[in-house]
Amino acid sequence: MYDDEYTPFPDNYPLRQELIHYCEDVLSGLIIACVKHKWACQRLLRDIEREGTDAFPYVFDEQRALDYFSWMRLFRHTKGPLAGKRKEPELIEKFIFGQIYGWVQRDTGYRRFRKAYWQVARKNAKSQDLAITGLYEMSAFGESCAEVYIAATKKDQTKYVWKEADLIWRRCPELKGKFKLSYGVLWHLKSDSQFIRMSKDDQTKGDGGNPSCGILDEYHAHETTEYYDLLSSGMKTRTQPLLIIITTAGFNLEHPCYRDEYDYVSKLLDPDNSIENERYFALVNELDKDDEGNLADDIKDESCWAKANPILVKTREGIDSIRDELTLALDKPEKMRDLLTKTFNVWVNQREHGYMNMAKWAMCRATDANPFPDVAGMSVVAGVDLSSTLDLTSASFEIPLPDGRSAVLSHSFIPEETLAAKRRTDKVPYDLWVKQGWITATPGAQVDYHYVLEYISQTYEKYGWPKGEVCFDRYLASWLMGELEARGFVPVDTPQGIPTLSEPTKDFRGKVYDGKIIHGGNPVLTWALSNAVTRENAQGCIMLDKGKSSQRIDPAAAFMNAHVRAMANDAPVNVSEFADADFLDKLWG
Repeated sequence: MYDDEYTPFPDNYPLRQELIHYCEDVLSGLIIACVKHKWACQRLLRDIEREGTDAFPYVFDEQRALDYFSWMRLFRHTKGPLAGKRKEPELIEKFIFGQIYGWVQRDTGYRRFRKAYWQVARKNAKSQDLAITGLYEMSAFGESCAEVYIAATKKDQTKYVWKEADLIWRRCPELKGKFKLSYGVLWHLKSDSQFIRMSKDDQTKGDGGNPSCGILDEYHAHETTEYYDLLSSGMKTRTQPLLIIITTAGFNLEHPCYRDEYDYVSKLLDPDNSIENERYFALVNELDKDDEGNLADDIKDESCWAKANPILVKTREGIDSIRDELTLALDKPEKMRDLLTKTFNVWVNQREHGYMNMAKWAMCRATDANPFPDVAGMSVVAGVDLSSTLDLTSASFEIPLPDGRSAVLSHSFIPEETLAAKRRTDKVPYDLWVKQGWITATPGAQVDYHYVLEYISQTYEKYGWPKGEVCFDRYLASWLMGELEARGFVPVDTPQGIPTLSEPTKDFRGKVYDGKIIHGGNPVLTWALSNAVTRENAQGCIMLDKGKSSQRIDPAAAFMNAHVRAMANDAPVNVSEFADADFLDKLWG
């Protein structure tokens, strides 16, 4: 079928020098790359400088890396303009997999990197690379009875890598008779190793497994760390495990890929950040953003496309495909989200009808340079959302500051007996938030409103706030009105409709975007805002829509109740609205 001969990499191939030159070309600008890519190159050059020292007990074994690339050359492209041709590693693949397989511990020879993260735009050989890596880990790396798992949220997602692996070995004459597919598991016969798919759809859990290699494909789509934790914990008895995360960017900033992993590797790569982890390889290929979180690159500038598409732009077909996608997105704005995340690998928070740009919200978080203010003794407006005694209940506080900003505090409540069940159904770490003090678990199967009332009273007492307005929906909390009055508060009924909530909902978002809000990083409130979607009427008026929101928004709803009155109290009074012209002439002369 194929007449080309297989040629492995020669033993004297100068891979180390090639990688050094690659890094120098990236850092000089000869090779177009994003900031995080440049940081990764600086990291490699620094590692080579201190190689084999007591402070850095790792050495670069060229032969180990070349063994992997010789393995890669066995396979052929299955699709596109290169279909049928032998796979030849691109420079960036040498940079990534050369390090993953080349760096070893000085004393044991075991691999250095036990975790790897590569974020790159789609159609840059991710599935092909993972398929080749999975086959290598189960058959050629040297692990007896290896277990390789590919995990994704949907079964269809796992098939891209797993079926690619099954296809490429079948088209490789040199591997004839080495593998067998049996009952949905790919087996390597000599080592009794297996390649297994895991997903929610087919209810495969992998409990009891002992992964030697775990692959998390398109991790941005994972709502929880379930498979990450499962694979990591199962590897503990392996001497050389490897967990690989390869993903594009996504549009839910509360999923663990952005919230945990992307944030971590960004700090890990940053040479000015003190975080060090010598066992974690990381590379991000994306368009660059400025310090304000806005795109610094022009998506219409073709010269920057290589930052997110280091392989795709090497073919005419690849460039043409990006041009077509860009043209469509410029003509149809609803396509822009997918263009930014999938083609340019940029994280955005732009779910359909999504309320808040979470990158803007994150910029309002208190920092060492911009600490949360001392709010003792200040005026405050409280808001409460008591949507159901069985659901999350929340209290929020807005404190106007002398500098024109507003400080935000929030706390939530959940029934203790339903906490575990809701953690599973809502797929968020309620138990962790309880331990961290962001949520109070009230005894029983329902939220006891007395705990909410007591928390409000204690918070006012803690900060020495003068008792004032507490806003809520009387329809769901008629009992609360009398209790608040008895404690000296001013209960304010807040009708839950567009006429009442539209302007406050818009105004709060505007204040966030203008940097006039400061918050303490409450993860429950942040999660709620990321879940919030809006309902809009024909006049362009909006409100948060619990019916459309796929996750809970109670803390955000509580805050909107508070902001109704906070905005009204802050509004200037225009006396001309209440007097005729003759009166104003007499008043002002």
